[in-house]
Amino acid sequence: MNIDDDRGTTVLRRTAEYNPPRSLNTWLIGRPLQTADAPHQTIGKLIGLAVFASDALSSTAYATQEMLAILLLAGIGALQFSVPISIGIVVLLTLLTLSYEQTIHAYPGGGGAYIVARDNLGDAPALVAAASLLTDYILTVSVSISSGVAQVVSAFPAAFPYRVEIAILFIAVVMLLNLRGVKESGKAFAVPTYIFVLLMYATVVTGIIRLVLGTLGVVTAPPQVEIETMQQVSVFLILRAFSNGTSAVTGVEAISNGITAFKEPRSKNAGITLIWMSVILGSLLLGITFLSYHIQAIPSESETVISQLARTVFGGRGFLYIATITATTVILVLAGNTAFAGFPRLSALVAEDGFLPRQLTYRGSRLVYSYGIVLLAVVSGLLVVLFKASVSSLIPLYAIGVFLSFTLSQTGMAVRWKKSGSLQEGVEIQERGSVLRREKGWQHKMVINGIGALVTFTVMIVFAVTKFKDGAWIIILLIPLLVAAFWGIHMHYRGLAKHLSLDNYGSQPYLARNRVIIPIAGVHRGTLEALRYAKTLSDDVTAVHISIDTNQAEKVREKWEVWGEGIRLLILESPYRLMVEPLLDYITEIHRQLNPNETITIVVPQFIPKHRWNYLLHTRTADTLRRILLNWPEVVIIEVPYQVD
Repeated sequence: MNIDDDRGTTVLRRTAEYNPPRSLNTWLIGRPLQTADAPHQTIGKLIGLAVFASDALSSTAYATQEMLAILLLAGIGALQFSVPISIGIVVLLTLLTLSYEQTIHAYPGGGGAYIVARDNLGDAPALVAAASLLTDYILTVSVSISSGVAQVVSAFPAAFPYRVEIAILFIAVVMLLNLRGVKESGKAFAVPTYIFVLLMYATVVTGIIRLVLGTLGVVTAPPQVEIETMQQVSVFLILRAFSNGTSAVTGVEAISNGITAFKEPRSKNAGITLIWMSVILGSLLLGITFLSYHIQAIPSESETVISQLARTVFGGRGFLYIATITATTVILVLAGNTAFAGFPRLSALVAEDGFLPRQLTYRGSRLVYSYGIVLLAVVSGLLVVLFKASVSSLIPLYAIGVFLSFTLSQTGMAVRWKKSGSLQEGVEIQERGSVLRREKGWQHKMVINGIGALVTFTVMIVFAVTKFKDGAWIIILLIPLLVAAFWGIHMHYRGLAKHLSLDNYGSQPYLARNRVIIPIAGVHRGTLEALRYAKTLSDDVTAVHISIDTNQAEKVREKWEVWGEGIRLLILESPYRLMVEPLLDYITEIHRQLNPNETITIVVPQFIPKHRWNYLLHTRTADTLRRILLNWPEVVIIEVPYQVD
């Protein structure tokens, strides 16, 4: 027991001894973890690569295909541009890696573009970054899962009509794995992630060796694709192909958002993981694109480029082909895990600042942000249904949001380095997301982030222009709407805080009078329980009976004279046989007569049946009154339960 000597307030502290029992929830997501277990749920670099890099690594399975699909509009000859375009994408990846590696060390608390923009550009740009990233995370799940289903359909064409149902099932599985916690889900994802990387490297290396030896050949029986309108090779077409291929770099920011999930030293481990991811991603993208061009792979909804590459390199649909397609499918399904790791953390940060519902900051039984995980699964599932699990239909929505967040993040970092350069040695400023101090080489860092901002802004504009008609307009419209929704939520919380604030409140007002009203349908044990409770609240108690039957009203009066304990009874005649309306009319009349510091308390006796289905047999008067009178000032509704066996 602790006593506040200044105020004479007794403060008691104790730890609850309640242990959650085993249930279906325990079987699905594991036993509940204590808050003290949080430090033990962090992950190392190897697990971190599986958790936060699966999105970026998996994009090698469809980035090349989406790039080739645009080039094919100008004929087979245009596919030669795929290799130079992929080199340009790797250059962009390198620049982003350098930029985000700086962000990781500057903001060890995580949050990525949102926190960087908030601290250096203001709330409005930060909310734009948050809207962009949250949208991107949702699309990451939809695109990666849909692409994984496309791999299944490539190997088993009979499954094509059921692709939406399969995608929804995959989303549910990934959601459940993530609800089990970061550490446990990371272990589950690590093995298939590394199997995928090994098999993809095996495919690329084997393909290059066979190409050098002259035994590789081209795709046999490639899928047939009909091009309705041939186009000329143009700068616009090249830019469209480039924008499609940039889907390969959309997962780069995920590690900077989830730094807090890593073991100490967090920034160092996260930075190394980022570099590993970029090296693997860049090399695989170049290798797959290079080989796909040489084997003359044809992008198609019926068979993916990865499928064509694997069966060409391995000489058919044997074990290695099946293993590669299986690993690719699994990594594409698990790629959504990056979003499931990032979306809940980012939404929790935004919610902490009051721009999203507070529930998103709550950790579930496994110390993860359960509400955010479930929300992501539901929204991404709706997109899969809406777009029928088509990767080509979802891709135009995909990258514009993340490149907008890239731009804001790099711009914010450039501003940060400029502020850093203006400080004297030894001076530190505590910002909301980090500590600002003068750092060596701030000029070079500012140049890197400045160039990064310019490049990503250019890519964003290219993507917006080239993909506008294909669906990018949806994201361009959606982001401002989300930002407006964020502000609406924030204004609600600010208004609520102002109304609840104790500043200048003074002492608590004295309650001069409490007028208690008990609606009764009859006189029975439940009525007497309510009456007994009402008398503890006030001496001013009135029982009210709505009379629609004279004989019944007379019975109520007679019983009340015996059991009413001298409390007054008002019988309201209801000529139109209405029950609630006359009672509300009476309450309104009393409410108008209230003086300052007076309250009306409505005490409602309520049957609580043993079986839930029995609720249908009783009038839920308390629920009706609560729904109607909830917004009335100086009115309190109390339900007095009476259990019936």
